Amino acid sequence: MYIFNPEHDLALANFSSNYTPPSSAIRMAKDLAVLPVWYSEQEVVIAEGEVNREFLEAIKSKLHLPAQLISFMEIAQRSKEEIIPWGWNPSLCKKLLSYGVSESQLPTIRDLQMLRDYSSRKNAVQLLKELKSENSDFCGESYFFQEIDELLSYLHSIPGNKVLKMPVSGSGKGLIWILGEITDKQTDWCKRVIKVQGGVVAEPVLDKVSDFAMEFYLDNSVIDFRGYSLFRSASSGAYIGNELISDEKVERVLAQYVHFKFILQLRKLLMEKLTDLFPEYKGYLGVDMMICNTDEGFKIQPCVEINMRMNMGVVSRLFHNKYMNPEGEGSFVVSYFKKSENAVNFQEKLQQESPLKVENGKIVSGYLSLTPVTADTNYIVYVMVK
Repeated sequence: MYIFNPEHDLALANFSSNYTPPSSAIRMAKDLAVLPVWYSEQEVVIAEGEVNREFLEAIKSKLHLPAQLISFMEIAQRSKEEIIPWGWNPSLCKKLLSYGVSESQLPTIRDLQMLRDYSSRKNAVQLLKELKSENSDFCGESYFFQEIDELLSYLHSIPGNKVLKMPVSGSGKGLIWILGEITDKQTDWCKRVIKVQGGVVAEPVLDKVSDFAMEFYLDNSVIDFRGYSLFRSASSGAYIGNELISDEKVERVLAQYVHFKFILQLRKLLMEKLTDLFPEYKGYLGVDMMICNTDEGFKIQPCVEINMRMNMGVVSRLFHNKYMNPEGEGSFVVSYFKKSENAVNFQEKLQQESPLKVENGKIVSGYLSLTPVTADTNYIVYVMVK
């Protein structure tokens, strides 16, 4: 049984069973609840409401989507089935218990604490250090500071812009950008984060050319490479969308900048090191990376973030594999519309300009929303296939 709970990172950072997500996260969870139908394997998806049921029925007439929708009230009747959320955290466990889910279907408090430890950016700092020791052609620096004086000394000692990160926070969130000298307000932020989370991660800002990631599935030290993610992010670090292209084409894109042997070496190193770093983890995880322009040419920053959960890179990769031809290309996009009626207008325009074309169960071209679009929709996930 699949659950889309995009507030997961924030809830895990808070680590309280009584955590209340911000209204934006609640809205996203509601609008995109049906998203798991695109990556589940003929499984049950928990998505409330008639809007989601009508959407799924309409999509089934175009593409083969065997998923079944149920409500939270129906979960307790399926006590033998595994629950697979976007990510586990204490507040989700409390919510599921309130609907009668058995404790045997939920992770223990030890499991949740381990996941929070695994999700800390301290691990990305450590992994980057290890990867650079294996290959001096990798670039990037990342440090974890537990004392404010040491952090400030570092910031004053190197030129250029820097980015500071909370150890545990949402993807693209918990970041502040130091443009020149650190301000008093930013210093106060650092002191609060150190007090609450034990430290702050600091990195110099690099000259990024492209974002990409490698996606894996880890099951108690058995690791499987599941594909590449060539994605786009805003200047703030927030995720925008993915390129829908084959793994082979991603490799060709990256090979325009760096020798392909470095990509293969990095993949091999990660499969060795991730099993050592996270020996008890089960689930998807992605390692975000960058191609950067340096004084010595293009180089790979091999570990910007480690996402210890399902992520949009995996969703887009699975979507391409299942619903597009291998040579097909397109875009996978997450969009927000401040005025809900704008989402409907956007959809009507794209449907008219780029009508969906499906052949033999594969999308050949056109626009398709992967989630319902109604008069009160703010968030949508859609694909545009060339």
